[in-house]
Amino acid sequence: MPSIQIGRLQVAYQRSGKGPALVLLHGILQDSRAWRPQLADLSDEFTVIAWDAPGAGESSDPPDTFGLAEYADCLSEFVDALDLGQPHVLGLSWGGVLAQEFYRRHPEQVRSLILADTYAGWKGSLGEAAAGERLETCLRQSTMQPSQFVPEWIPGLLTQAAPPKLADEVASMMSEFHPAGFRVMAHAIANADECDLLPQIRVPTLVLWGEADLRSPMSVAEQFRDAIPGARLAMIPGAGHLSNVEQATRFNAEVRDFCRSVP
Repeated sequence: MPSIQIGRLQVAYQRSGKGPALVLLHGILQDSRAWRPQLADLSDEFTVIAWDAPGAGESSDPPDTFGLAEYADCLSEFVDALDLGQPHVLGLSWGGVLAQEFYRRHPEQVRSLILADTYAGWKGSLGEAAAGERLETCLRQSTMQPSQFVPEWIPGLLTQAAPPKLADEVASMMSEFHPAGFRVMAHAIANADECDLLPQIRVPTLVLWGEADLRSPMSVAEQFRDAIPGARLAMIPGAGHLSNVEQATRFNAEVRDFCRSVP
C-alpha cells in the first residue's frame, strides 16, 4: 500500500480508478480493507480513496491526546496531499462521525456527505450513559487477545443471514487491530456530540442505513434525516451495521446515484 507523511504520522491508503474523488472513512477496529467492494465497483466512475486512519491498518499510531478534531485536521492534510480537491466524503460508523467533524472544521473541502450506519458521536446519538458503557467495553477489550472479544462483535455488525465467509473476513480484519489506536478511536467517538452541527450542514447529504442495524438503529438515521437540511435517507434491506459489505451491490448503487446527482 502507498503511504504519505502527515506531520509525524505515516498514513497508508488504497486508491483506485479515475473521475470525481470519493474518500472512504472506515469504522473502529477496521481499516481500508473494509471498503474492498467499493474500491472494486465504484472505481469505474470515481477516484476512490480509502485510508487507514491513524491507529489502524498500515498507518502509524497517533498520540494518546489525538481527538476527533486532530483526526479531521489530519484528513484535511491527507486530502490536500493527494490533490483530491473537493471530494465526496463517505463515512461509515466511526468514519461517519469523522466525516461530520471534517465538515465542521473544513467545509470547503467537502463536495457532499454520505453518512452510513453512523452516529452524531456515541454521546450525541446514544446518550452519555451508553457512550460510557461502550467506551469502558472498548478499553477493556483493547487489552485482550482478538479471539477473546472479536467474535462478540460480529452479531452486532452483520445479520444472521450473512455468509459465514463474510463473517470470517470481517473477523480476520478486526483481529489485526492496533491496541493503542483502538483506545484513541474509542475515546474520540465516545466523547463526540455532533448534534449541533447537523442543522448547519449545507452540502448534499445522503443518509445510508442497513435496515437491520443493531449498533446504530434506524432511530439514529431518522435523527440525521430530520436534522440535516435536505438530507435523503436510503434504507438497505437485509443489511446490518456493515451495510457496505453485507449488501454491497445495493450500497454501491445508492452511492453511485447520489454522487451523480451532485453538481
